[in-house]
Amino acid sequence: MKFECRMKIRTISRVIQGRNRSPSIQLHSYRVLAQLHSVPKRPSFGIAFDIDGVILRGRTPIGDSPKALRRLYDDSGSLKIPYLFLTNGGGIPESRRASELSQLLGVIIAPVQVVQGHSPFKNLLNRFENELVVATGKGEPAVVMSEYGFKKAVSLDEYASYFNSIDPLSPYKTWTTKQPCDEHTSSIASVPRFDVTSERVKAAFVVSDPVDWGRDIQVLCDILRSGGLPGEKSQHQPHMYFAADDLEYQAAFPSERLGMGAFRIALESIFNRIHHRPLEYTSFGKPNPSVFENAESILKQLQLPTSDGDLNEDYKDMKSHHFETLYMIGDNPSVDVKGARQAGHPWFSILTRTGVFRGKENHTDYPADHVVDTVEEAMEYILQREGYA
Repeated sequence: MKFECRMKIRTISRVIQGRNRSPSIQLHSYRVLAQLHSVPKRPSFGIAFDIDGVILRGRTPIGDSPKALRRLYDDSGSLKIPYLFLTNGGGIPESRRASELSQLLGVIIAPVQVVQGHSPFKNLLNRFENELVVATGKGEPAVVMSEYGFKKAVSLDEYASYFNSIDPLSPYKTWTTKQPCDEHTSSIASVPRFDVTSERVKAAFVVSDPVDWGRDIQVLCDILRSGGLPGEKSQHQPHMYFAADDLEYQAAFPSERLGMGAFRIALESIFNRIHHRPLEYTSFGKPNPSVFENAESILKQLQLPTSDGDLNEDYKDMKSHHFETLYMIGDNPSVDVKGARQAGHPWFSILTRTGVFRGKENHTDYPADHVVDTVEEAMEYILQREGYA
C-alpha cells in the first residue's frame, strides 16, 4: 500500500513539474499531494440513515443517536466515514434541513448529505422550468421548487386563493394552511407574479405530506381533469408527481401516522370515480431503486471530496472507487428494507425497532440483512464488521 502511494505521488510530482509553475497551480497541486498522503485508507463502505423513527422522533433525538453519529467523525470534527440521510420526508430545502439536523444532533451536516423525497424533482427542471406548476404539502413546497430552479412554481394554498369558491368548505374552517412569511417566502413573493387564472398548470407536485387533504384533493382533481385550468374541459391530464409513497411513518405520536402514500390512494380513488380515465402519476422516494443509485453517487463524492482540477489519470481512477458495502439503516421494512433489497449489491439493510417496525423477529415480507434495537447498536455492528471499532 505504501509503495503504491509513493508511486502515485511521484507520478503526480512529474506532472506538476511539467506544467506552468504559477503559484496558484503549485499551491493547489501541493494540497492534492498532502490530501493523498494524509489519507492512507479510504473506507470501503458508506451509510444511509433514515431520519424519522431512526434518528429522530419529531424533533427529539431517539436514544443516543447523536452519539452514534459522532463516531463517524474524527477528533477534529472532520468526516471520516461517508454517510447521508435518505428520507422520504421533506417540505423545506435541503440546505435548511441540513442546518436543522446539525443543531439537533450536534454534528456538522452538509446539504449534500440530505436526500429528501422531493430531491429528484430537480431532474425535471429541464421539462418544466418555465411552465406553471403547482406544489403542495407541509412546510414551504413552492420555495423548494423555486430553489430547484422552477420559475413558475405556486403553492396550492396560493393557487386556490385565485379561484372563488373552489373550496366550498373554506368558510367553515377555523385554521389556515398558509405559511408564515419569512426571508425565504418573502424573497419568492417579491418576484413578479403571473396570471394563474388563464395559464394552464402543466404539472402538480406533492412535495411533502399535505395539510388540508379535503381542499387539496378537490383542487387537484379540478386541475387534473380540466387539463390544468379549473372550470375548463380538456382530455389531457397534467403530469402528477409524488415525492414518496409511504403509507405510514413514525412521528412523535406513539403509533404510526398516515403518510403521502395514503394521500395518493385517497386522491387516486376519488379521481378514478369521477373521471373516465385512471389517474396517471409518478412516485419517487424509497423504495425506488433510482433513489439508492443516487445515494451511492453522493456517497462516492463524500468519500473523496477533492477537485478534479490538476489530477492525473491515475489519481482520477481512485475517484471511481466502488464501495464493497452500503448500509441502509431504517425502521420501515416496506420502504427502507425493500428499497435496499431491490437496489441489490452493495446495499445491506439494517432494521431498527425504534419506529414503524417493533417485531421481535425479522420482518416476514421484507426481512432485513440484520435487525437491531437501536441505531447505536447498528453503528456498533457496522464498525465492528468493518474493523473500525
